[in-house]
Amino acid sequence: MNYKPKFLLIALSFFFCSSQAQSVKSQNENIWLHFVGKNKLNEKLSITLEATMRYANGFSEKQQWFIRPSVDYQFAKSFAGSVGYSHYNTYSYGDPTMNRIDTPEDHVWIQGTYVHNTGNVKFTHRLRDENRFVGIAKYNAAADAFEIDRYEYRNRMRYMILATVPLWKKDNEVKVSGFVGDEAFINIGSNAGKTLFNQNRVLLGAGYHFNSNHQIQLTYIDQYIWNYGNTLQERNPTLRISYLTTLDWSKKKA
Repeated sequence: MNYKPKFLLIALSFFFCSSQAQSVKSQNENIWLHFVGKNKLNEKLSITLEATMRYANGFSEKQQWFIRPSVDYQFAKSFAGSVGYSHYNTYSYGDPTMNRIDTPEDHVWIQGTYVHNTGNVKFTHRLRDENRFVGIAKYNAAADAFEIDRYEYRNRMRYMILATVPLWKKDNEVKVSGFVGDEAFINIGSNAGKTLFNQNRVLLGAGYHFNSNHQIQLTYIDQYIWNYGNTLQERNPTLRISYLTTLDWSKKKA
């Protein structure tokens, strides 16, 4: 497999974010509370539920919440495919704010995840195609307020690369791991907006493994966001606190 295009995409994302640093109009210090629960039905088929509550500027402002169920199939040891749905609600936060009012959004998406090892480093490549239906706000003169008038279709591609290394083992099991990576959100299609990038996230973190099924992670994320018209850009230093769990229901039934 040729990884050059993928690494080129990541390099371009870093370059693009750096070139935009002087144009940032808004900054928020975020805290994200995050949950991922994978439920294995058998060796191939799983159901995953992901959910989050996000805050801006400490816990002083609600930023966003979403719920994201998916069905996952393990085609091979190194490759899995998923089909999923996401529902978001993004609040009006920050100064200046990117959204006039609370904005709903629904996604139908597919993704592929490829994992491989080089020495003791595990590389995860994730590519997701999101079909987005975004609530569009319109001013209602009679009510003297904005309201969601319609939903607009937009398409977005997300590519994440993550390198994970074991930092501490006990009884030959990994107890603490570290990871670094990047995720680029690319606008595509006829209704893609004014920028190539919708978001970019640089990730650095560590995870504590209670056992093979339960893990807690702390991640620092340097998040960049460009709005649809490229009139406002955010750079948000973010702390994400994640709890990850895997339950094998096929073994429980047996």
